[in-house]
Amino acid sequence: MKIAAAYIRVSTDDQIEYSPASQLEKIREYAKRNDYILPEEYIYVDEGISGRHTAKRAAFNQMIGTAKTKPKPFDAILLWKFSRFARNREDSIVYKSMLRKQCGIDVISISENLGDDKMSVLIEALIEAMDEYYSINLSEEVKRGMNEKVSRGEAVTIPSFGYDIKDGTYIPDPETAPAVQKIYADYLNGKGIRTIAVEMNECGYRTRRGNRFENRTVKYILTNPVYIGKIRWTPSGRANHRTEDNPDTLIINGTHEPIIDQEIWDKVQKKLQAAPKTKYMRQEPAKTPFMLQGLVRCSACGATLCQAVNHTSLQCYAYAHGKCKTSHSISLKKINSAVFDALEKSSLTGIFNLEMIPKTDTKSIENIPAQIEREKKKIERVKDAYENGAYTLDEFKQSRQQILNRIAELEMKMSQLDIPDEQKERLIIRKKIHELLPTLKSPAVPEAVKNSLLKSIIKRIVFYRSNGGIEIFFYA
Repeated sequence: MKIAAAYIRVSTDDQIEYSPASQLEKIREYAKRNDYILPEEYIYVDEGISGRHTAKRAAFNQMIGTAKTKPKPFDAILLWKFSRFARNREDSIVYKSMLRKQCGIDVISISENLGDDKMSVLIEALIEAMDEYYSINLSEEVKRGMNEKVSRGEAVTIPSFGYDIKDGTYIPDPETAPAVQKIYADYLNGKGIRTIAVEMNECGYRTRRGNRFENRTVKYILTNPVYIGKIRWTPSGRANHRTEDNPDTLIINGTHEPIIDQEIWDKVQKKLQAAPKTKYMRQEPAKTPFMLQGLVRCSACGATLCQAVNHTSLQCYAYAHGKCKTSHSISLKKINSAVFDALEKSSLTGIFNLEMIPKTDTKSIENIPAQIEREKKKIERVKDAYENGAYTLDEFKQSRQQILNRIAELEMKMSQLDIPDEQKERLIIRKKIHELLPTLKSPAVPEAVKNSLLKSIIKRIVFYRSNGGIEIFFYA
């Protein structure tokens, strides 16, 4: 009796006869006819997701990850059609080849049943090519339809913050439209973008996708022409919405009601163009390496402290983007000095925060109990197969004993995990601090090297703005 997995995918354009329930029903019938066991934990479903790419298919990626485990959890993956697996030939070839050659797992279309001969290989390739052509053609038809709707000033995307959508037309949302008007008024009255973002978060507002407001969220609202009754659209596809950066972007009169007056809009755009660049740069990557890069955390929100444009100070990344209310600005000179003092004290006293981490790879540790659980479920399936007459008593006993042996091996491996001794690790860390201090203080050593050395023993450094103090957390 072989074990199978089922992969089911339905995108938004599929018809009702290919619903998840319909696909699963047909797959169960096939499994029963062909002596496959189909456990519930090996049924993977992606609903409302395109097959063009695998990146956003969570169930698909989970299935592939499970298939790679040893021993192999199932012998085949059953599909309603090959198009459910992928509509991109490159993805299809890569994953099928990996499953069949590296994992020994076959991929079977139950409605396009093919053999193992060379003609079947050719037919399967033709089916995949036709599926990819259908997907590309459908995408082009959808774009063509969207372009036609835009030309008429109709809505083609989810509504922006401040709007709802009804019968294909944007309508002002009575709860959030006033907030948009307040953002424009506050900005014209002198409030900064970061301050507006903080106030929006404090009032409980969230973006259309449920996220907190950031600087960029507010700036997007201030530059989105949808609020003056227009539609912005880039026919070539997803693009930067600043029209000066993409000449293909179109601004067309819409059919919806404006939230912002043209006069206010013009004043805001003029003020934005005259505004200086933001004070703090993005963290990735820092233009000038520094010793504490990626290590210092804000005590208020836990975000990383990043380098300011002048490269002489740090600030909370979330604060700089309007997501944290507490400024944690500090000069690099001061915090470097505070870290040196704390390291010297830890080296002398041996008193410091130590977070113990097992030496064995964490992922491997977490995977062992899961493997044991899978082996125990196999015993139940073997028992079911015996009761259904698929196994003789001797075959059942032999299979059961093999599984019990694997469980014993896994339990032995679990018991032998190398957990470090805390007192011994404290002595090692203390010695390392003492050895590293001269190198860390040397102006001749590059900042990137110092950063690498610190990261070998320090997990994080918390900076407390209220008293200017720091707390260092080491790890074994």
